[in-house]
Amino acid sequence: MSDQPMTLQGEEPQGSASSAVNEAAAGTEAALKIRDKELSTEAGGRGSGPEGPATGGSGLGIAHILKRLLLFARPYWPRMIMAVMLAVVGAALTVIGPHYLERITNEIQKGLATGIDMDEVRRLILISITILVLSFIASYMQARLMVEATQRTSQGLRTGLNRKIDNMPLSYFDKTSHGDTLSRVSNDVDTLSQTLNSAVSSVITGVATLLGASLMMFITEWRMALAGMAAALLGFSLSLYIMKRSQQYFIRRQRELGALNGLIEETYSGHSVLRVYNAEASARHEFHNRNLALYNTSWKADFLGGLMNPVMMFVGNLGYVVVCVVGAILVINGTIPIGVIVSFMIYIRMFTNPLTSIAQAATGFQNATAAGTRVFELLDEEEMDDESGKPAEVMPVRGHVEFDHVKFGYSPEREIIHDFSAEVQPGQKVAIVGPTGAGKTTMVNLLMRFYEIDSGQIRIDGVPIAEMRRENVDALFSMVLQDTWMFKGTMRENLVYRTEGITQERLDAAVEEVGLTEFVKQLPQGIDTVMEEEGALSAGQKQLVTIARAMLADDPLLILDEATSSVDTRTEQLIQDSVDKLTEGRTSFVIAHRLSTIRNADIIFVMRDGDIVETGKHEDLLAEGGFYADLYNSQFDPAE
Repeated sequence: MSDQPMTLQGEEPQGSASSAVNEAAAGTEAALKIRDKELSTEAGGRGSGPEGPATGGSGLGIAHILKRLLLFARPYWPRMIMAVMLAVVGAALTVIGPHYLERITNEIQKGLATGIDMDEVRRLILISITILVLSFIASYMQARLMVEATQRTSQGLRTGLNRKIDNMPLSYFDKTSHGDTLSRVSNDVDTLSQTLNSAVSSVITGVATLLGASLMMFITEWRMALAGMAAALLGFSLSLYIMKRSQQYFIRRQRELGALNGLIEETYSGHSVLRVYNAEASARHEFHNRNLALYNTSWKADFLGGLMNPVMMFVGNLGYVVVCVVGAILVINGTIPIGVIVSFMIYIRMFTNPLTSIAQAATGFQNATAAGTRVFELLDEEEMDDESGKPAEVMPVRGHVEFDHVKFGYSPEREIIHDFSAEVQPGQKVAIVGPTGAGKTTMVNLLMRFYEIDSGQIRIDGVPIAEMRRENVDALFSMVLQDTWMFKGTMRENLVYRTEGITQERLDAAVEEVGLTEFVKQLPQGIDTVMEEEGALSAGQKQLVTIARAMLADDPLLILDEATSSVDTRTEQLIQDSVDKLTEGRTSFVIAHRLSTIRNADIIFVMRDGDIVETGKHEDLLAEGGFYADLYNSQFDPAE
């Protein structure tokens, strides 16, 4: 898909946006074009399925999307098949009904001269009502079965996406906005669900009714059938042309919606930063351009899609006219009785209504194609390697960690870690220091197997972590990050999190060790208070909660990445005392810029440009007067 400017196909922006606003937003155009290019590359270059890579311009196609949906719906095929059979039965009963209406009309017409046979009329009416009731029951059962099948299929899609996200490498999320991913899981799946609910049922019922009505029209009067169907098919051909023209706009709309959601997520997650830097105006301009791009594609898609209904209404009315004219000529010539015209008035409606439903369903399929393209692009993303063949058990760990000539880069052309080698003995407290960009956090990410190394080995107790399952590696570590994370739930649930068997005494002890006791006592329900509002805890208190969480997890290895970055000096000392207790008897890695927090480390790795340039204890490194001493003296007066 080529890089599209914000006004599609070179058209001027629509709506009430003034030229002044557009000029004010000009500063954001370059960034928007870059993001559009990244988005189109993401859409067109990554997704690949059995039929080949997805393209950003035309999507995967309706046939491909339906095929993939049917694969997800495999467990519910029996219900779908039963629904199709009921649809055929319901359509057959529906198209038989006008035949009895024709007989009732002819019976009344014949009785005008000789007397109406009311018994026969009542019998025919009773048969007609019975047919209508049975048709309603069949349609009801068909709709219920189809709704159950399609909703289960949607549930399977969400489950598949959730499982997919769990199995995808972090590198995917490094290059894709969270808002765009969320839009695929929520908006795009919802669009598919709505299409499955309405359009699929409409198509099944419509096709069955269409075939039945066609058959009954030819059986009843082939000349009137040809005339009415020719008029209807002429209009249907026009609707197919409109559908083909509108497809590109439905695809673009879903992509623009994903881009807008990504911008909103990015903007409001950093709302405080926007306010501090007075960037509200530029953010509004960028939102205006994204919103305008979505408007430009949406009105085209909806306008062209909305033409389907009036076109098919015109076709239906044209069919009435043709049937009436041809039928009147045949009645005058004595070829057919007038009851045939009455039945044909219903048959032509039965023929054109399904065409209308199918045309409307086609509009829904345009949305479904666009949404399905994005959903299946995500499902077709490359996953992490399958590790089911690796040992499932977790062996007891002493904590001997080795980095053996490790090399890594987030992209092939940019290596971050150059031939990194180090050894950590069990129970050692290791501090990793260095300037920003030295590779400190990257080393921890590699140790946790968040990313796979390019060459070399990382071993724990002599076992390469590449030979261990990721979940087994994760089970060895507790982690306290600079960016804290808490979820909506009670304070107890946030502290314990997935650690089982935590007693109240142990929980109280952990809360006491990190200095949260007084805060917990002030909560309305104490430790069982639901932490709903984002501002209920300060940044420092959140960090204390995550440290207590790591204490309760009691894993053999510990990682602290700037664990005291959000606390004051007094709290820092309290945390430092707690961390000292936490690190006793276990191998721990401490990343710190504030070098005062790592003076008591057993060993310090000093990193610069992806390599270890110095190792040793705090006092020894200071005495050497090297790079570490320069870092330390830049934070503290040498006289201290």
